Amino acid sequence: MKVFLDTNIVIDYLSNREPFGGKAKQIFYLSETSDVELCVAALSFTTIYYVLHRQCEHRRLLDLLEKLRSLMTVVSTDEEDIANAIKSDFSDFEDAVQYYTAFSANVDCIVTRNTKDYRMSEIPVYTPDDFLAK
Repeated sequence: MKVFLDTNIVIDYLSNREPFGGKAKQIFYLSETSDVELCVAALSFTTIYYVLHRQCEHRRLLDLLEKLRSLMTVVSTDEEDIANAIKSDFSDFEDAVQYYTAFSANVDCIVTRNTKDYRMSEIPVYTPDDFLAK
């Protein structure tokens, strides 16, 4: 199963952000013990760095990003994904870009904490709790 993680889930995992970090860790553990392939958008790396750089020393954060890169499939965002996001009815542009990136990568589902921003999705969208319950 190919699972696309929204940036918020990855930040929860790396920062162990409460109360969400535990569920994020369970999702990553699943990828090590089952046929779950975790995917993340390449553009998420800059957002993750921006959010976490005040909490984490630069070199340590880069090491975490390298570890993350080794645990996940990094999928690219192309011009068509951006064009589709611009034309879409998504209310949140960043989530629209994430969605079309996931769509182009042919993922089976998206896991995010803000499912409301993915109402337009043709791909199944789950909260971490709902995904782990499957």
